[in-house]
Amino acid sequence: MQVLRTPDARFAALPAFPFAPHYLERLPGFDGLRMHYLDEGPRDAARTFLCLHGQPTWSYLYRHMIPAFAASGARVVAPDLFGFGRSDKPVDEAWYAFTRHRDSLLAFVEALDLRGVTLVVQDWGGLLGLTLPMDMPERFEQLLVMNTALGTGNAPLSEGFLAWRAWANKNPDMDVAKLMKRSCPHLSDAEAAAYAAPYPDASYKGGVRRFPNLVPERPDADGAALSRRARDWWHHEWRGRSFMAIGATDPVLGLPVMNALRKVIHGCPEPYVLAQAGHFAQEWGEEIARAALVALGK
Repeated sequence: MQVLRTPDARFAALPAFPFAPHYLERLPGFDGLRMHYLDEGPRDAARTFLCLHGQPTWSYLYRHMIPAFAASGARVVAPDLFGFGRSDKPVDEAWYAFTRHRDSLLAFVEALDLRGVTLVVQDWGGLLGLTLPMDMPERFEQLLVMNTALGTGNAPLSEGFLAWRAWANKNPDMDVAKLMKRSCPHLSDAEAAAYAAPYPDASYKGGVRRFPNLVPERPDADGAALSRRARDWWHHEWRGRSFMAIGATDPVLGLPVMNALRKVIHGCPEPYVLAQAGHFAQEWGEEIARAALVALGK
């Protein structure tokens, strides 16, 4: 299998990103692939915030939230999915699959033996991450969920998502910096460029290209049965505290989708709505983190 590894020089002097890289070289079931993650705060903290990104972002997305979480005395862990960020990038797009990425996250949580976890998810971080706690419930205690959904495969995909997927498929060398700037106009040029740092050219974007096509749209699609089981688990079994934040201007995973998800999550209170924020709610993340810490308890 051909695998690309983004040169370290691409990550030098990224704005507002002072965090040291960490790597898992031998993730069980993923021999030959190196996964990158951020790991801030004390390793023996009682609470761990596990922050999962989506597409086409990477752990840079959490730079505004990590300091607030760490200041509370918690450990903060933010991995890059394979194909994204500083993690290795298989070239063959067929390698990327819902279940394979979920398995990599399960293996990651077990390899670091994460406990007392507050799961922090958005976009694909939620599509994948929301399926994790049901199979390791003893590790998860709280949830912070932003602009995401469960890919159950038994409801039509929205017109907004279908338009996004069609656009992504027509632009295989997606301009990540331009996309992020369009979604978050307040980003500086340097911040927008930081999102594109993992991808020196189109050959590094196999995961970026593939992910929009992995959303389950049929009941028998990869990940759909897992997502339906997760939906039932969150509704009937979950007893932890939850906090929902919504970027209200998101045209795909905004208020209607998130309010539907809220009904699935047992005990989820009224959402924290950011009227000016879009899909990448973490770009307004300091405000969200501080509100979540109050609601979930420091």
